[in-house]
Amino acid sequence: MKSDPRAISPSPTTDDLISLSDVVKVYETGEVPFTALRGVDLRVRSGEFVGLIGKSGSGKTTLINMITGIDHPTSGSVMVAGTPVHSLNENALAIWRGRTIGVVFQFFQLLPTLTVIENVMLPMDFCNVYDPAERPERAMALLEQVEIGDQAYKLPSAISGGQQQRAAIARALANDPPIIAADEPTGNLDSKTADAVFHLFESLVEANKTIVMVTHDSDLASRVRRALHVSDGEIAHDVLRPSGDGQIGA
Repeated sequence: MKSDPRAISPSPTTDDLISLSDVVKVYETGEVPFTALRGVDLRVRSGEFVGLIGKSGSGKTTLINMITGIDHPTSGSVMVAGTPVHSLNENALAIWRGRTIGVVFQFFQLLPTLTVIENVMLPMDFCNVYDPAERPERAMALLEQVEIGDQAYKLPSAISGGQQQRAAIARALANDPPIIAADEPTGNLDSKTADAVFHLFESLVEANKTIVMVTHDSDLASRVRRALHVSDGEIAHDVLRPSGDGQIGA
């Protein structure tokens, strides 16, 4: 099995959609500070499907939180789609995130009192994207794209976990962001449903979305085009799977 390791710290280029430079994150918890990220450098180009892989506590969720702006680095820079995310205040971050990154979580985080289609329209309302009269039609088109259009007017509690995750993906796509960031998106799903969600992600990459996905699933990890193995707050391996190859080497 042949793999193609990339350099751990490639030089930034104008093609980089995501660029992290010397990112450090220290949590001041308890008596001893905990360093979650140790000088991470990362470049991701448009259209890549990147998997963040590692043990619990390795720093992979902290890393994706740097990219989405959910958390701030202690030092270093985070550039995403030309924006210095590390320097934005909370209000600016919320607007930027709503337009630039669709976030998919392990536990869906759909609002329980809104119908599925209302959940999908929410980011459009929040960021004032698309004409209000167009939003229901766009939301329905997205739900049909993820194959749950027939569930549009149900509450999240009335549909399955796999359908809720599809709804969450439709919501992440609502404002047509260039990047999808997914933190363990299949971690709460059975293997068959997880496989279907992964195929959905593959179709989004084919449509030129960029996906960064945290996963513990070894099967899914072996199928992403590029795998970043995170260990002790550092990218230990950055591996690109050649086209047509079956598995990623560690």
